[in-house]
Amino acid sequence: METYEKINSLQIDDYAENECENLDIDEYDITATPNDFNVMTLNSFIESGAVIIPGFQRNFVWDIGRSSKLIESLLLGLPVPQLFLYEQERNKFLVIDGQQRLMSIYYFMKKRFPKKEKRSALRNIFDREGKIPEEVLHDDEYFTPFNLKLPSQLSDKKNKFHGMNYSTLGEFKLQLDLRPIRNIIVKQNAPSNDNSSMFEVFNRLNTGGMNLKAQEIRTSMYHSDFYKMLFKINNNSNWRNLLGSPEPDLHMKDIEILLRSFAMLIDSENYRPSMTRFLNQFSEKCSKYSNEYNKYLLDLFNSFITACRDLDPKIFRSRSRGNLFNVGIFEAVFYAVAKKFFSPDENKLIEGFIEENSIKKLAEDEEFSEALLKGTAHATKVAKRLEKAKQIISLKV
Repeated sequence: METYEKINSLQIDDYAENECENLDIDEYDITATPNDFNVMTLNSFIESGAVIIPGFQRNFVWDIGRSSKLIESLLLGLPVPQLFLYEQERNKFLVIDGQQRLMSIYYFMKKRFPKKEKRSALRNIFDREGKIPEEVLHDDEYFTPFNLKLPSQLSDKKNKFHGMNYSTLGEFKLQLDLRPIRNIIVKQNAPSNDNSSMFEVFNRLNTGGMNLKAQEIRTSMYHSDFYKMLFKINNNSNWRNLLGSPEPDLHMKDIEILLRSFAMLIDSENYRPSMTRFLNQFSEKCSKYSNEYNKYLLDLFNSFITACRDLDPKIFRSRSRGNLFNVGIFEAVFYAVAKKFFSPDENKLIEGFIEENSIKKLAEDEEFSEALLKGTAHATKVAKRLEKAKQIISLKV
């Protein structure tokens, strides 16, 4: 039986998927401070917005059994993994590692547990409202009662916490409320206008077991209205049809495809390896985009999706490579088509429809194909792919 993660895992042919780099973090002033906040305090931080799970961007993926085990560990006084928070500004912390634990605590104290099939919808509600409204929290369409699910290790003895909820813990309720959880608050003191070192800090933490992908870290570090726009696009049914994946990817591979496509369209002339650094720098630039500019980018992408209307939905998938979504081809086609019309001042959108044969011709082009082989993140190969796409991709009225 497939796991929840496999069902929501986007399979892509990503030419720079594993590329990363080490930054000179010794040039920065960074502090990491340990704190012990109790469960009640952490819950109040989430309620007040002091601790932020950016844009609800990472789906809550634990099942009720795993969340129940966490609560049981806290009730028994067993150690649980520490949390990593990034101090973005005074009294504002972004969760870098620990969402599943924090949300398990939050849901238990609310006595509600999210239904698996509604978690993407809940993320959309959170993006729109900035929180989960009480009426949604108590809507049985989205949530079920959170009663601890703790089967006993001994067949003849029931787990004493099994079936309890936050209100029925009795004498154990205060014990849970006051249970401390170690958290590490990471703060960059200088330079104040460059967060690039923080990406490297969390990327190194990642190798120690955080299990976050580069885009997950990036989204946490640079979350902005631009990123909210990307998440809105990511739920477009026609876009998901092109990806061949009905649900958003848990590790945000789809968000990275969108980010890279916009980065090439808007800032390709400034591209320098590595792709990781380029996308980080572009993400930081995007945090300053106005609502009007973000709206234009949203409309532009939607017009691109319309321009794909007559295409085979599998046109961007590599049949010779297990039907993987080919990021290089999609990125180049989007760049070539959108670049013809890109004009924020005039709010110009894409007109016409993409010729499917021109995409096939691009994929078969010898120079383009060579630029998708080894060393694909080199600036010359990136430029070659974009230039060939501009030459070959055509539209029909």
